[in-house]
Amino acid sequence: MGRHSLPDQYGAGGSDPRVRSRRRTVALAAALVLVVAGSAAAAVDSGLLSFGSSCHDDPVRLAVAASPDLAPALTAAAKRAEDTGLTSDGQCLAVTVRARESSEVTRTLAEGGTPDAHVWVADSDLWVQRISSDRKATRVTPLGSVASTPVGVAMVPAAAKSLGWPTKTYTWLELAGTALRDGALRLGAADPTHSASGLLALTQVGAATSGVEGGDTQAAALMKALSQRTSDTDAEVLRTLPRDASAAERGDREHNQAVVVTEQAAFAYNSSAEESADLDLFYPKDGSPRLDYPYALVDKTRLTTDESRAAIRFMTYLRRAEQQRLLERYGFRTSDYDAPRAVVATAGGSSPQPFAAPAARSVSETAVEETLGMWTITVQRARLTTVVDTSSSMAEPMPGTERSRMDVTKASLLQALTTFTSEDEIGLWQFSTALDGARDYRVLVPTARLGAGAGADGGGTQRDRLTAAFGDLAPVPNGATGLYDTTLAAYRAATSSYVKGKFNALVILTDGVNEDPGSISRTALLTGLRELTSAERPVPLIMIAVGPEADREEAELIARTTGGSAQSVSDPSQIHTVILQAIVAAGTPGGAD
Repeated sequence: MGRHSLPDQYGAGGSDPRVRSRRRTVALAAALVLVVAGSAAAAVDSGLLSFGSSCHDDPVRLAVAASPDLAPALTAAAKRAEDTGLTSDGQCLAVTVRARESSEVTRTLAEGGTPDAHVWVADSDLWVQRISSDRKATRVTPLGSVASTPVGVAMVPAAAKSLGWPTKTYTWLELAGTALRDGALRLGAADPTHSASGLLALTQVGAATSGVEGGDTQAAALMKALSQRTSDTDAEVLRTLPRDASAAERGDREHNQAVVVTEQAAFAYNSSAEESADLDLFYPKDGSPRLDYPYALVDKTRLTTDESRAAIRFMTYLRRAEQQRLLERYGFRTSDYDAPRAVVATAGGSSPQPFAAPAARSVSETAVEETLGMWTITVQRARLTTVVDTSSSMAEPMPGTERSRMDVTKASLLQALTTFTSEDEIGLWQFSTALDGARDYRVLVPTARLGAGAGADGGGTQRDRLTAAFGDLAPVPNGATGLYDTTLAAYRAATSSYVKGKFNALVILTDGVNEDPGSISRTALLTGLRELTSAERPVPLIMIAVGPEADREEAELIARTTGGSAQSVSDPSQIHTVILQAIVAAGTPGGAD
């Protein structure tokens, strides 16, 4: 057999293994090309690869408005993204982060404006909820959370030691209560109307007092004490602490010894402070609410496809492990189930403080509104005239109960009365038709300070007189609803008796529509209200439409003429809550527009 001969099995009728080998090689090469091509396509689609000219030539510009505490971390992440050439659909991302207070952005969005940003990262979902429930506000689309941090009470070492830190643990109510004991602890917080941490802490305190006898009074007293030491923002409240550990600074009554802050704020403070001035952090044992930093698109309908995709791309980038570590280096948590020991230790946390406990249960929107309402009337003081519909329809029974609309309304009004302090001014009118001669209304208790003593009639305090008058309210047999005449007369009285420095408002509760054929027209009512309304002496009209016969749209039209708001309730037992909600809306800039 010559060197060109082949073995028998390679002869005619056989198959050459070298051909099969070449075929396998071609098949494998083709498969590899497909895999590489598919991977490249996926990488390009996800923004990992780009072809052609440098992506820096035409980047997608993304503007982010972020809570001031998170802004430095996001700025660092944006710089890292630029340095590493992060792309979206083949285009580089040029991310600009601007620090904006969440309350400021909320106000802008509530007025229908935009914060000059494609993305908004507030410090709490509370702000997003407020915008989402406002039909007139600019829409935001939350995509998820990018970080979190629990809220606690940080103290200067001497104060913390006096309370047994770190061994002893306290509830929110116990910690807040120390501020009431002869000024034993100077406790400060950020204004809950501007700060989510302040609001969440206050809501926790309110929830704790709800099950305690005399809890409403206790909550009002706590709020009053705290209101004397509030700051506009979270950053400012930290500046109320002693500047050093000297006796002069610690003894200055103007300085707080304890502040309601987040773990991240305490982390940042301790990272820059002298060791002797480090704060110790209490984590309340009944749960620490958390700021959750929701990442949201602002008015996504105006965003281009490139901007929307770039915004989503940056968010997924923030969820990478290396960016999560970056956020932790700035004092944030990145998991609901993990408390980074380095973050806790730097923030002033220590065992057995429950820093690793699950977050406090999410508070309801109703609880938040009630807390804000109580804060408003506690801090600012209120002057309210309440006008109650006593037409015959108020005798209608509540479905499924033996109680009438009037019975439930009276109980709810008595409950609302407990939330006001002795310095607040409250009055009561009733209305139907022809109650006082030709008048559809009658003044039952003139508006006066609740703590005012007995008058000539010897009827106890103003609170006592109102309690009795609420209890005596009764539907007028065959009485109709004289809404228009009553509304104008009550508003005229409220504006003429305006008290500067207090929250002045008129509250009208009705279960129907105007039924007085001899009254002024709705047009005349609206004209009269406009003439009485004054920006310098604001008296918002709060109308509460009770039951199915009430006209919510008309109530809203009438109320908004004065800068007020209308609320609708199917059950009169909700009146207490909606009064507080309406006070918040009327007392918030843009809230009643």
